[in-house]
Amino acid sequence: MSNEEKKVAVHNAAEVMEKPDYEKEILNIIRGNSAPKVMLAQLEDYHANDLAQAMESIDIQERKKLYRICTVEMLAEIFEYLDEAGTYLNEMDMQKAAAVVSEMETDTAANILREIEKEKRTAIIELLPQEIRQEIQLIATFDDDEIGSRMTTNCIVIRENLTIKQAMSELISQAKENDNITTLFVIDETGEFYGAIDLKDLITADAADPLDELIQTSFPYVYAHELIDDCIERLKDYSEDHIPVLDNSNQLLGVITAASIIEVVDDELGEDYAKLAGLTSEEDLKEPLIKSMKKRMPWLLILLALGMIVSGVVGVFEQVVSQLTLIMAFQSLILDMSGNVGTQSLAVTIRVLMDEGLTGKQKFHLVAKEMRVGFVNGLILGVISFLFVGLYIMLFKQKELLFSFAVSGCIGVSLLLAMLISSIVGTAVPLFFKKIKIDPAVASGPLITTINDLVAVVTYYGMSWILLLNILHLAG
Repeated sequence: MSNEEKKVAVHNAAEVMEKPDYEKEILNIIRGNSAPKVMLAQLEDYHANDLAQAMESIDIQERKKLYRICTVEMLAEIFEYLDEAGTYLNEMDMQKAAAVVSEMETDTAANILREIEKEKRTAIIELLPQEIRQEIQLIATFDDDEIGSRMTTNCIVIRENLTIKQAMSELISQAKENDNITTLFVIDETGEFYGAIDLKDLITADAADPLDELIQTSFPYVYAHELIDDCIERLKDYSEDHIPVLDNSNQLLGVITAASIIEVVDDELGEDYAKLAGLTSEEDLKEPLIKSMKKRMPWLLILLALGMIVSGVVGVFEQVVSQLTLIMAFQSLILDMSGNVGTQSLAVTIRVLMDEGLTGKQKFHLVAKEMRVGFVNGLILGVISFLFVGLYIMLFKQKELLFSFAVSGCIGVSLLLAMLISSIVGTAVPLFFKKIKIDPAVASGPLITTINDLVAVVTYYGMSWILLLNILHLAG
């Protein structure tokens, strides 16, 4: 094969591997003039997530056309993937909206209904079948930060005193209304959670076997009123597709699915990331200016006050700066490295604090470990700074050997101390906030940055004043 033929072959292979533009294809179908039945047949070939992305790219008239063409089941599946599903539900007539809601997972339906105006929400709920209405109202009773707000009642529930044959009959009967059938949840005669059965175990069991032998009585569970922050680590520890959710009387209310767990983890990571920046919650592109300002301004005002304190501390060392102007050139080195170390310790500590079972001994070990890491890193970087900064001052600033390495030595010692103290601050501050019941993520991020600046300034100028002016009596 010639080089030209190889190039053509590679080009053709790249074209084959290139992902089709599903959104463009879907838009062409919606904007076309085919009969509704033909359009429906064409749209059914696409994944609900691709249809959801296309829905966000069309205008309201085209969306209303889509609402009329698609089946209720298709629309319910599409709504599972929409970011602002309430906006689109609000565009439908009451009957269609109620039909779509009744086909959704109950947790998704409850969340979407929260997004629309109260009058329409009440009207839609009134049109729902009684059983679905009760399930949605149950989920709506939980706060957004409680795990019960993320559960669904879409699960198979059987009694523990059944035979294998009766359990199979119950499975077949309930599977008509519930599609989460990989795990069956077992309750006793009072409705309390008793355990779970794997679908495969039930299917392969002999009819003469006792059902009790199939039940996993140590199956993990959570309580509906538990805060998401408090139980998220336990949920992540298990690879189960569904985790049962109980009320305070141990009655089975529903389950939280693997998809919901992933969504919860993603939301929590997003919130923690926002909190580390000093925000109360995540922002999006469509958020109004005033709302974004309100989220950011409180911490900025606090940090402004702390920044003034840092500037005031620098003013205290005005004598040092006036006699040794050269040291100003290396201030950013100390501040940056101090801030980096503090941020690293903060990230490690926030991650560790997600484990609610952390003992006092483990917390002490964490602080001690971060101190050792800060000290060793500070020592290595301090020695490197001593050598290279000393050579830089001597060769490029034309200073004497003693003066050059006295200044670089001061920088090295300051770097060591600043990194050591910053590692302690980055660990101790979030531990302290956790102790006094304040979210360490939202309280620690911006605060530690400013505290580390203060630590670096005091350490650097303090060491310069002690070592260079009072001990070595240098100036220049």
